[in-house]
Amino acid sequence: MSPETIRKDFKIFENRDIAYLDSGATSQRPYQVLKAVEEYYNKNNANPHRGTYDLSIDSTAEYDKARAKVAKFINAKRPEEIVFTKNATESLNLVANSYGLENLQEGDNVVISIMEHHSNLVPWQKVTKIKNAKLEYMYINENYEITDEEINKKITEKTKIVSITEISNVLGVKTPLEKIIKRAHDVGAVVIVDGAQSVPHIKVDVQKMDADFFVFSGHKLMSPMGIGVLYGKYELLDKKMTPFLMGGDMIEYVYEQETTFAKPPSKFEAGTQNIGGAVGLAAAIDYLENIGMDNVEKIENELLEYAKTEMGKLDFVDIYATKTNENQIGVLSFNIKDVHPHDTATILSSCNVCVRAGDHCAQPLIRFLNLPATCRASMYIYNTKEDIDRLIMALNKANDMFKKWRKVKK
Repeated sequence: MSPETIRKDFKIFENRDIAYLDSGATSQRPYQVLKAVEEYYNKNNANPHRGTYDLSIDSTAEYDKARAKVAKFINAKRPEEIVFTKNATESLNLVANSYGLENLQEGDNVVISIMEHHSNLVPWQKVTKIKNAKLEYMYINENYEITDEEINKKITEKTKIVSITEISNVLGVKTPLEKIIKRAHDVGAVVIVDGAQSVPHIKVDVQKMDADFFVFSGHKLMSPMGIGVLYGKYELLDKKMTPFLMGGDMIEYVYEQETTFAKPPSKFEAGTQNIGGAVGLAAAIDYLENIGMDNVEKIENELLEYAKTEMGKLDFVDIYATKTNENQIGVLSFNIKDVHPHDTATILSSCNVCVRAGDHCAQPLIRFLNLPATCRASMYIYNTKEDIDRLIMALNKANDMFKKWRKVKK
């Protein structure tokens, strides 16, 4: 299936003449996903787990089917290892507060990388300060990679938690997960993997990966906003964590002074959940599996190679990318030399080219790279080479405008 064929399923491109290159922030939704959500609300909408009437039972069935579909998609052992949240950020905060605060001790170390999104950084700052533990960083080399030396140096006997992105949202770089997880487990540490930028683009197998926890957001893989996933090994969810949120549907018995909690995943799903979002996530998974994750990777790799080749011809552009494509997915950060990224992105927008500009919720990384910010073009299966051509055209236009500005300034 070609990107041109896939693109026809996304009605937004009929309504907007744009080159949408900001899927790292949020993806567009195919009509099949929107239709599934609409059908749920038209046919099965009720509060699940509450009613004995058919409509509530049907709503419960839709919710349970979505959980089972997610478990199969990432190869969890059982659906009960899937906790629905509102996004990856909430999932990471849940683990930090429910596992981190419960199990971290004074003097312990938490290890993350300098590439982390704030969602996988700020919660660990909070937890380590409360527990009087230490937050350690693994840094990257000139090719934006975490080396074996850095892994072995930072993950030590004092390390109790390693929380790491699978793919950087700024650089598109894959981290050496296999080595990191092996090293962490060798020293007895638990590993949390942020899969927000990986699940939409590559095949994920949490059992093969041996992650203890894994998180992602639905809206980056074509589901509605407001649905996210926390995968956790069942024994950790059941024995090592207390609930982060309290309320309805996550309890076993409530007395005036004491409460006992339900088993996972209900234990972590307080209150009425986003059932329509879960249904949409299941439909998005169906859509991706119909295309095939191998084909998703192939489409994006070809597009990334084309983008790097064409952008590499522009001597006025700095690209922040690995030398080869094998450790990178369809994210390309860049700047026009001596031009602030916000100014560049504004000119690109005038050409109907949508890229993100800023620190991408990764200020420590941007600071480490000694940059003010970057522009980021992030691609997905509905993007075509014509989108890249429009980006190149817009960059040339922007550079011409700034050439005139530089002359006036002089």
